[in-house]
Amino acid sequence: MSDPTVIHGAEVQVDGPPRPFGSGTVIRERPIPHHHPVGVLPAIQSLMVVLVVSLFLMTFTVQPIRIPSASMEPTLLVGDFLLLDRQAVSGDDDLWMPPTGVSRGDVVVFHDPVDDPSVHLVKRVIGLPGDRIRLRDNVVYVNGRLLKETYAVYRPSAPDGYRDDFPNLATMDARVDPAWWIRLRNLVRDGELTVPAGDYFVLGDNRNESDDSRYWGFVPRSYIVGEPVLVYFSWREPEVRSGGKSFARWERTFHVVR
Repeated sequence: MSDPTVIHGAEVQVDGPPRPFGSGTVIRERPIPHHHPVGVLPAIQSLMVVLVVSLFLMTFTVQPIRIPSASMEPTLLVGDFLLLDRQAVSGDDDLWMPPTGVSRGDVVVFHDPVDDPSVHLVKRVIGLPGDRIRLRDNVVYVNGRLLKETYAVYRPSAPDGYRDDFPNLATMDARVDPAWWIRLRNLVRDGELTVPAGDYFVLGDNRNESDDSRYWGFVPRSYIVGEPVLVYFSWREPEVRSGGKSFARWERTFHVVR
């Protein structure tokens, strides 16, 4: 079949080689597509899909936030990618999803408050504004009461007088930010650290392998980006994969963060 031929502005198909009209040429015009009216029910269904997708995108943001260290193990593993709920900590009233605010025990994602604000960190909130924090011999006390922490692990590591007896102003650790060390002296009373208004005290779940508020201070409320809802993908490190394991931890897909 030859290519379409245009005659007097109309597109036609010509069977066989071109011949004069009088010699039996067959001309077939392409049918003009007809647009059928859309029913009310399909239109409503389409609108609902758009609304649901829009609500999801406004409430949740999939970001390439990858866990780079073991400081939150076993809650979060190196190579986990997180689905982040921004609305939960936005502080703005929302008709669809009202914010819940930041609570003690929440896992939060926040901008690095010391070195590089463009870097995201993930820790667990231990102290709220106004709380009195004491950490003694691997036990956390908040406002004089023992904090039950089923999520925290204390793996064997070298002794650290500052970390294990916080806040111990008599012991200086090389990892402690100097500005934080100076500020501590004005915040510690009777061995307890009081969290100022607008700030939060955070710790990693893997307590002996985490650089957190013990070493560099508080997280301002404005630095908190959101709360991780679930792990949408988990990537194994190359040295682990070299042992014959899959490149991904498929069993952690859609793992809920608690």
